[in-house]
Amino acid sequence: MTALRARHLRLVPVVAAVAVAVAGLLGAQAQAAEEEEHDPLGYVIDLAAVEDPESVADGAELYLTGCVSCHGLGGVGSPRGPAITDAGAASAHFYLTTGRMPHAAGPDEQPVRKEPAYDPEEIEDLVAYVASLGEGPEIPHVDLAEANLQEGGDLYRGQCAACHSATGAGGALSFGQNAPALGEATPVQVYEAMLIGPGLMPVFGPETFSEEELNSMVRYVEALQDVPDPGGFALGRVGPMPEGFVAVIIGTGAVTLAAFLIGSRRHGEAEGDSEPVRPADASEGTGR
Repeated sequence: MTALRARHLRLVPVVAAVAVAVAGLLGAQAQAAEEEEHDPLGYVIDLAAVEDPESVADGAELYLTGCVSCHGLGGVGSPRGPAITDAGAASAHFYLTTGRMPHAAGPDEQPVRKEPAYDPEEIEDLVAYVASLGEGPEIPHVDLAEANLQEGGDLYRGQCAACHSATGAGGALSFGQNAPALGEATPVQVYEAMLIGPGLMPVFGPETFSEEELNSMVRYVEALQDVPDPGGFALGRVGPMPEGFVAVIIGTGAVTLAAFLIGSRRHGEAEGDSEPVRPADASEGTGR
């Protein structure tokens, strides 16, 4: 085996790893696109099941195994978690579909978005149970057909941009809290957040904005998530730092790899073309 071939074989695991990573990314994107096609507003659950007694009973069992240690029996609260007797279906749906609940870090830590801990049917049952505990905001019926994008932009810039930034990238708040980025929020989750005011966020309910205005703000947030990037990848839209980082790492890496491959090839060709030099015959030196 030549040295050039050995070097090329060492690159096979790297190429295979890159191919697997790309395939996984494309598969995840395809799955997300399929889910969005079937549930474009992000309801996840069947809204009719929220009032189903069977769902309420199943949710009560799930609550006893995964929620009661913090929120107490019947949702009355405890030192580890707030009361949820009047949280309503919207609050339960928001926290469960965004993965912010269950929250193992403690009541003083801000829950962050992550993969939901429960499947859609379990979320459906838990939402039904929490909704049965008392009065609270219902899961909204989002209607973007009549939403006014311009009005939504004006309202967003006046009420939301100070915390979530003009681009929806989020930002730091006081007391160690953060306004989350809105890039992954579904229309239903955006509407619910305005109704319940999670964390330090104020409540923007019917007393503050009309349904049309709330839908318009949801429509504008949806538009922020689909801003075209004529320069290429968005890279989080957090400024030139990641762009420079990518340019240095990928650009330098590509040049280094190209130089390595070219040098290896030339070195291999040189080894293959060279022949051992035979010592001169003594007879040639004497002319005999």
